[in-house]
Amino acid sequence: MNLSIALPDMAGAAFTVFASACAAPLASRAYRLTSDGVNEPNLTAQIAQGVTSVPAERWDACAGSGDPFVSHAFLSALEASGSVGPGTGWQPLPILTGPEGAPTAVVPCYAKSHSQGEYVFDHGWGDAWQHAGGEYYPKLQVAVPFTPVPGARILVDPAANPDTATRDAIRAIQAVTDQSGLSSAHATFVAPEQIAAFEAAGWLIRQGTQFHWQNDDYASFDDFLSALASRKRKAIRKERAAAVDGLTIRHLSGAEITEAHWDAFWIFYQDTGARKWGQPYLTRPFFSHIGETMGDRLLLILAERDGHPIAGALNLLGGDALYGRYWGCTEDIPFLHFELCYYQAIDAAIARRLARVEAGAQGEHKLARGYIPVPTWSAHYLPDPGFRRAVADFLKRERHAVEQEQAFLGELAPFKRAG
Repeated sequence: MNLSIALPDMAGAAFTVFASACAAPLASRAYRLTSDGVNEPNLTAQIAQGVTSVPAERWDACAGSGDPFVSHAFLSALEASGSVGPGTGWQPLPILTGPEGAPTAVVPCYAKSHSQGEYVFDHGWGDAWQHAGGEYYPKLQVAVPFTPVPGARILVDPAANPDTATRDAIRAIQAVTDQSGLSSAHATFVAPEQIAAFEAAGWLIRQGTQFHWQNDDYASFDDFLSALASRKRKAIRKERAAAVDGLTIRHLSGAEITEAHWDAFWIFYQDTGARKWGQPYLTRPFFSHIGETMGDRLLLILAERDGHPIAGALNLLGGDALYGRYWGCTEDIPFLHFELCYYQAIDAAIARRLARVEAGAQGEHKLARGYIPVPTWSAHYLPDPGFRRAVADFLKRERHAVEQEQAFLGELAPFKRAG
């Protein structure tokens, strides 16, 4: 990607300004929000020193109960386990807007010193900005770390006016970015219903693709298979039979998941993490934390040989979806990944009458297994006009290519053709 960027004379300024305020001083600041260039002193935003510093009942009053990833339990487990925080490149800086002690909106926000673990790739933007003489890092990231799951990024108290609270929270993110001299802010995997608010505030919108399984009120897995073309149906049955030959599959949740299970799963996760990222993003204590605080929202699917786990997939249960998140194995068995991560997830979703399965980022191989392409969205705030123009041009061209690809992939879905 070739970017032509007009930069002010500011090389190094973003890092200097932000680094001096990156911990307690930044967290204690009140940021003025502006509208059409006019300061409104009565509107302020506070940055807490991590989600753990915000009372769970206040955070969850805004987060709601439908999305487990934005819950206080999940985000605080990332902090308490050391998966985010000092030395990770993810500094928690949650933004709260509204009256002190009773926020109308909260935002899971992080100062990032790299672009790892985001699944929306801006490395080229950072390289171009740095090459032109600027400092791309640190940047603000509005996201759930290491989690490519679409969801609300502005978490609004249901008692507040949703449009006003969302608008003010977005202005707060911009104020923190501007007043700290940062290069940019990025909200990734934003729920479709919130994208319009970011776009109205002048953020650039980026489109991506994931593959989700949609539950068309299926009564069973065989009922789902009956909707597929004959050739695809036979292929999936063969894959499932081959994958589980000689194995026992177990579904565990809540108190059924013991520390011994987490020890086994940690080995699986480390293997996958080492192959994908060089080292795992999450720490071993993270899994114990979520097991203790949100075990009823976990579904651990294990494959065992002679009573010993040899592979596993960890899912989280939402209000209307099952989210496949982590997988690994100690034996390389053909099709076992598909069985544990995709087919068993479909079984579980049908049994729980959930509307869909979201099995993570990327993966065109999911298409043949009944997972169809859906758009995902991110929003990007770039204060520098030249940088913004360059990225906007790139995104316009990229979106055209993404939409063409989605249309093409949709034609390859394994379902029976009408007529």
